[in-house]
Amino acid sequence: MNSFTSLTELLPAKAFYFLYFAAGAALAPFLVLFYRQQGLDETQIGLLAGMQPLMTLAAASLWGGLADATRQHRLILRVALVGVIILALALSTMRNLGGLAMVALAYAFFMAPIIPLVDNSVLELLGDRSERYGRIRLWGAVGWGLAGPLVGRLVDWGGLGYSFSIFALLQLGGLLTTFGMPVAQSSLGNNFWAGLRMLTTNRRWLIFIAVMFVGGMGSATVHNFLFLYLEDLSASRWIMGLSLSVATLSEVAVFFFAEKLLTRWGTVRVLAVSLVALALRLLAYSVIQSVGWVLVVQLTHGLTFSAMWVASVAHAKKLAPAGMGATAQGLLTGVYFGVGGAAGASIGGYLYQTVGPFMMYRWAGVWVLLGVGILTLSRLISGRVRVGTTTSS
Repeated sequence: MNSFTSLTELLPAKAFYFLYFAAGAALAPFLVLFYRQQGLDETQIGLLAGMQPLMTLAAASLWGGLADATRQHRLILRVALVGVIILALALSTMRNLGGLAMVALAYAFFMAPIIPLVDNSVLELLGDRSERYGRIRLWGAVGWGLAGPLVGRLVDWGGLGYSFSIFALLQLGGLLTTFGMPVAQSSLGNNFWAGLRMLTTNRRWLIFIAVMFVGGMGSATVHNFLFLYLEDLSASRWIMGLSLSVATLSEVAVFFFAEKLLTRWGTVRVLAVSLVALALRLLAYSVIQSVGWVLVVQLTHGLTFSAMWVASVAHAKKLAPAGMGATAQGLLTGVYFGVGGAAGASIGGYLYQTVGPFMMYRWAGVWVLLGVGILTLSRLISGRVRVGTTTSS
């Protein structure tokens, strides 16, 4: 594959990532405000937010099987995009918990195959240059960061309805880019449940997955409740959007230098530092009383999410047995974003309503510190076992 062909073929993928994640910034963080506007309390919001990642986890297997069976990956991508556009607009018309839950779950179902299909296609195009994936994926972070404050300003001016409309327009733009983007037809079958059965007897895997579950719960409290927290601090919608842009600055920087970071520190150290930073971020939210300080804390996003994610992906690859790399990555994604995300959203919503946002973030910070303790203790025990084995031999 020559460089000119590669550049030409990757331009639609860059445009897709930009538009898709810009659409995400236009809607995903504002959904909790919409739910509150419809009269839902924080426990109900948390349950609704927690149901969506579990639906995504279950739906990925169904979409993957359908794509592999029919070999119609491009068509399935377009059907899924049309589905999320229609369902997002339908969600904006719902006014009760039952309707909101039904449409939100259908929306999550159609969202499930989109990024796996596009990621898989990009990696196929890159071939043996897969390390350049981060440079392509960066455009998604750029789209997210630029859209946040712009949509926030429009929502301040015209209401939350603009969030849904802009989401639909940006996703329509993403749909159009698929007509110029090669969509790979290699297997997408989701291996989460198979991986869970095969890897649960591996002690190092169990410790790693337990730590990532803790990290996923902590991250979910940030992702799902940040805008409710900011609203309770009397922040404008524009400031809420700006908080996404501030977070994106650090995210882009970490993604760009991720390879050097992992080479210098190693996966376990980067993961440990990221978890400590996430705990401190959550504890900072629990004492902050002004919006300005929230924006400062948002600068830690690159360290608390991007560094954690690249380190965990690399660590999963290192621990995976031969031939089980895809299974390991599926398990990691399912635990962090699916099970951990659902638990964090549900428990976070209950705590938000019963003890308030400050104590919710405080408990989340303590929970993540527990994850750091698990990681540290496991490394110490592992080191002692290796020393004992060497001595006895």
